[in-house]
Amino acid sequence: MSAREAHLVELVDDGGQPLGEATVSAAHRPPGRLHRAFSVLLVAPDGRVLLQRRAAVKTRFPLRWANSCCGHPAPGESLAEAANRRLGEELGAAPVTLTEVGVYVYYAEDPATGRVEFEYDHVLRADVPADVTVLPDPDEVAELRWVDPVRLMSEIDADPRAYAPWLGGVVSRLLRSADAGSGKPVGTPAHDDASERSGGR
Repeated sequence: MSAREAHLVELVDDGGQPLGEATVSAAHRPPGRLHRAFSVLLVAPDGRVLLQRRAAVKTRFPLRWANSCCGHPAPGESLAEAANRRLGEELGAAPVTLTEVGVYVYYAEDPATGRVEFEYDHVLRADVPADVTVLPDPDEVAELRWVDPVRLMSEIDADPRAYAPWLGGVVSRLLRSADAGSGKPVGTPAHDDASERSGGR
């Protein structure tokens, strides 16, 4: 088991209230245990979002396109601290200001590895300059690209197996918040009744 698989995550109920803790490995073994996670989208001034193609060594959904950065806060760790830590580890990115644009509860099984994702996922947006510097870790990231989020939703519909199963739900919350002009500083409670458990978007 890798060092990261031994890290602790926070188990939660359907409302996001803490229930305890488990290792990353245990939380992602079938049938999965609902735990807190975050998905970061870096957004350029023209509205495009940065996608990463997950490295081949990932234990869940390797070589699929996903949002800019994902991760799990350790029990008691703030979302902002955890997300900026992972942005640094995965992308070599400097700390950013994050806004929570929704929560996405989903369940997805990875047929390639037998692992599952069952996550109470805080969707975080960071507005970054067009020339933002990123230095991706090849053990985490196979490649990067910028894409218009509306176009991306069409691409996911056309070829869902090329993308991580949570990406559509994450991007839809970004688009919904942009339409509504909403967003909350990270740490503000967010409630979203659009849970998705089918293993799709």
